[in-house]
Amino acid sequence: MKINYKNIFFALATSVTLWSCGDKLNIEPEQSIREEVALNSDENVKRALSGAYNELSEEYFYGGVVQLLSELLTSTSEIRWEGTFSQPREVYNKNMLATNSFVTNLWLQGYDAINIANNVLGALTIVNEEDRDVVEGQALFVRGIAHFELVRLFAKPYSSGSISSNPGVPLKLTATREIDEESYLPRASVEEVYTQIINDLTTAESLLENSGEFAYGQKTAAAAILSRVYLQMENYAEARDAANRAIDYGRFAVGSSYARTFNSGKINSTDPDAVSSDGIFQMPVSAQDGANVMHTYWSITAYGARAGDVVVLPAHLALYDQSVDAGGAYLDHRLALFYRGEGNDIGTGDWRSGKWKFLNSNLSIVRLSEMYLTRAECNFRLGTSVGATALADINYIRERHTALPNLTTVDLNRILLERRLELAHEGQGIHDIKRLKGSVDGTAYDDRSLLLPIPQREIDASNGVLVQN
Repeated sequence: MKINYKNIFFALATSVTLWSCGDKLNIEPEQSIREEVALNSDENVKRALSGAYNELSEEYFYGGVVQLLSELLTSTSEIRWEGTFSQPREVYNKNMLATNSFVTNLWLQGYDAINIANNVLGALTIVNEEDRDVVEGQALFVRGIAHFELVRLFAKPYSSGSISSNPGVPLKLTATREIDEESYLPRASVEEVYTQIINDLTTAESLLENSGEFAYGQKTAAAAILSRVYLQMENYAEARDAANRAIDYGRFAVGSSYARTFNSGKINSTDPDAVSSDGIFQMPVSAQDGANVMHTYWSITAYGARAGDVVVLPAHLALYDQSVDAGGAYLDHRLALFYRGEGNDIGTGDWRSGKWKFLNSNLSIVRLSEMYLTRAECNFRLGTSVGATALADINYIRERHTALPNLTTVDLNRILLERRLELAHEGQGIHDIKRLKGSVDGTAYDDRSLLLPIPQREIDASNGVLVQN
């Protein structure tokens, strides 16, 4: 495969013109935006593919806003938004305007990535034959994962029923060269969107390799995201098997340092205790490039962030085992990673998540640890032991990330608690609440206040075909 993996943030403008400056003045539906793409060589197609990943890594998608807004949709008893920005506060209060710029930009960023992926898929015959399968797999991975995040945030959950009639998001599957009547896409059903996501990611897994940088999709990453998709659908057998494949591919390992899982800029390291060993799919962040909005809003001024916009509340900390060693350190290293304010924050007594303490740290979008937890849950629900028993998988994660004793038995509640503690504040909590048909501060899991509104910009530009939540 001849894609240059050394710098996925290579300026797309050096080889590809996505649209002219004049076009930006005209409001058009983002899922159908005009793209005059100069995909006339193998090199340019591959650079365009890098551009698709660049879109995913931007601030308003996996650079942190997807994770931030997902967390702000969860319980106000466990975190508190203290920032001055009104857009995240609307999400935290579950009272969002359709003009919310964070929500709008998330939508635009997701469809930007999808549009570029579609252009790459439409130019596969230009790609060198020996690389064609992997380029196709990469583009399908981008399209599948972007549609997945959009449908999870903007549509009723799969668990809500009526999947064939509940509106999902527009399915954009071809490159648009000009705007016409066919460019105005309605919202496909939730079922249709999930079906396409599975098709894209399944094909991607079959075509991708397990090599190259973790900032690109690999076979393991496709299996891991498929596991998430199937879990959201409550298809436990497929979720189990996809998680098992992600583990068995052997490309990653769960490191023994929970803190270094989040606070290292390493990528492609073979050290099982380095951040990248657990991060199946990551967004690289360095002093030169990459966005890390989770640091911006979750960290504090002492570490170069804002004034600590997100506070972790005692109700969340109380979920962890409070046992300490002889020196007073928490045996649960996941609890130990939280910290009280430092620098300008001293004296407030507020707690912060140490996962997002430093700026130049890779953002792990999906971790291998999650695959063990998913496999454990699915095996328990199905009464199976594919790959390992549920008890063995739960104890494995506890052994790697705590100094607590092994459990002797587990039930579903214990498995779900371990998942909640391990993945806290990584953007998965609201999606687990929705699939488990829980509630948020008394609000039902499928209430429309827990959905992001379709951006008003898109409603206005859709020629009347897009309906609001």
